[in-house]
Amino acid sequence: MRLIDLTHTFEGEMPVYPGDPHPTLMLMEKEGCRDYWLETSMHVGTHMDAPLHMIEGGKYLSEMPVEKFAGRGYVIDARGREIISEELLDGITMEKNAILLVLTGHSSRFKSPAYFENFPMISEGFATRAVELGVSIVGMDTSSPDAPPFPVHKILLGNEILIIENLTNLEQLLNVEHFTIAALPFKLHADAAPVRVVAIVN
Repeated sequence: MRLIDLTHTFEGEMPVYPGDPHPTLMLMEKEGCRDYWLETSMHVGTHMDAPLHMIEGGKYLSEMPVEKFAGRGYVIDARGREIISEELLDGITMEKNAILLVLTGHSSRFKSPAYFENFPMISEGFATRAVELGVSIVGMDTSSPDAPPFPVHKILLGNEILIIENLTNLEQLLNVEHFTIAALPFKLHADAAPVRVVAIVN
């Protein structure tokens, strides 16, 4: 068995959405031990969005069944595309509750100011097709699948398909025939949470 980490390291100098505060990760030494204080938005680094993030009355992340967080993984190679459209899913069949990952190559800019600029986006047609395929999660290596007014977020989250943003290392899965994804977020009563995402290759 081989594990591939698809998660960016959580640290204070991570890029954040323009205008948002950076996370505070502060070392406190007391009583002979080290302790870290963390103050952060949930929407930084590799994180998972729950329906509540965009859907009025949607579920909190803590309310999602744990079965949602693991499943057969599939990766779509969308490098070089500005818009990730539904034809990339033509002829593809997937297991129900699969985890669909979109490789754009944009994670190479993660620590650059350009990361939040001109990033590839998923089309509404692609999101609708993901719903039809019955996936449980859509994840990608960009800061968001779309831009305001966030129609793709609303299509996916409105169908209780979770979203993972800011993945990395997806290119390592391109030639892997079969893999499982485990994406376990903090069990927070919130609209999102940091998540550790790992591909398990047998």
